[in-house]
Amino acid sequence: MRNSNRLLVLFSMTFLLLFCQFSFAQIENDTTALCPIKSFPEFFKKKDSSTVAKPLKCSFLMVLPVLFVQPANGLIYGAITQYTFKGKRTTDKYSSAFLMATYTTKKQILIDAKSNLLLNHNKLYLWGDWRYYKFSQDNYGLGTQIIPSGEPHFSIESIAQPMKYDYVKFYQTASVLVASNLFLGGGIHLDGYMNIKDQSLEIDNNKLTYHQVYNSTHHFNTNKYFIKGISANLIYDSRDNLVNPNHGLFANVNYKTNLGVGKNGSPSAVLFTEFKYYIPLSKTNKQHVLAFWSYGQFLTKGNLPYLNLPAIGGDQDSRSGRGYTQGLFRGQNLCYFETEYRFPISCNQMLSGTVFTNFTSTSNRDKNIHVLEYIQPAMGVGLRLLIDKVTKTNVVASYGVGRHSKSFYVNSGETF
Repeated sequence: MRNSNRLLVLFSMTFLLLFCQFSFAQIENDTTALCPIKSFPEFFKKKDSSTVAKPLKCSFLMVLPVLFVQPANGLIYGAITQYTFKGKRTTDKYSSAFLMATYTTKKQILIDAKSNLLLNHNKLYLWGDWRYYKFSQDNYGLGTQIIPSGEPHFSIESIAQPMKYDYVKFYQTASVLVASNLFLGGGIHLDGYMNIKDQSLEIDNNKLTYHQVYNSTHHFNTNKYFIKGISANLIYDSRDNLVNPNHGLFANVNYKTNLGVGKNGSPSAVLFTEFKYYIPLSKTNKQHVLAFWSYGQFLTKGNLPYLNLPAIGGDQDSRSGRGYTQGLFRGQNLCYFETEYRFPISCNQMLSGTVFTNFTSTSNRDKNIHVLEYIQPAMGVGLRLLIDKVTKTNVVASYGVGRHSKSFYVNSGETF
């Protein structure tokens, strides 16, 4: 790791720890017993309706307009529907699924359907990530060394190469409970990239692109390609709430074998590991939480087409790498780590905040650059607005700053 990288990492960690230390001092003075929890929609209800005793509900449907900015998309507008539900047993955990359809000022069409479902009294775990995009995205090359250290006037736009393509994704896994909190299962995975237009490519003028050079070197089609795979997965999940955890551990180990079938098919294998850990910091206010998230994707066999290589923002909810644009860091191997402190702001817990820091590293085998050789850090703050106090569903806005980069995000539900 370069010296400037070390300083940024040290600064980010110091910032987070000092902020947490200041907040911990306030925890013993929490007064939530004197200040009932209130969600944002309650402002629009009659005052006396809140005093009526109501049974604990087992579901919550949220329909919201979408209007926000993402670095890779520009201005996004559309709608999102999220459904959160649980079984009737007190031990049943909440599940969630959402459908989002949006259009962007970069003329992108984005349709997402994603789900994390615990069914049959927490004995069946279904995980889904289905997408259809008419997409445009800049490419920046492989490895985290693409942003140099010691160059204050460097611009990320100077290495950007625009591309348009259609994208179809269908990932679905199913796992069954085999021991306390432990699930085993498998899944099917399909990625399709079609109508690829590499806008910076001018072969006649010898102007080549990252995408064209990489795919040609590794014998992949440069106009379209499909990756078809099956996986085995192991999941451990002791979280108290899948929507907004207060404590517990989530661990996921997934080994995917991509089949060399069909036109342009190429066999390969990818190991995916993910860990999330939540530590409650107060006995009187459950909004004081220290959360950790790390994941890694490792190409263990064969090669993948350029756009299918691991990249930030490639997780299920497209939320990794806050502070950088989606797809900025890409490589055959990827390691990601993020920690976030969540804390209340208003006494009624309607408004809360976050402070976070994250680190990303990717490799470039063609240039003999290894994962963790270069690390890019980022840090930021966020606000959370409570939409439903039973399921603990929030709308979250985050602002992140990385090296030569900054970004703003709005999401339904927690970042992780």
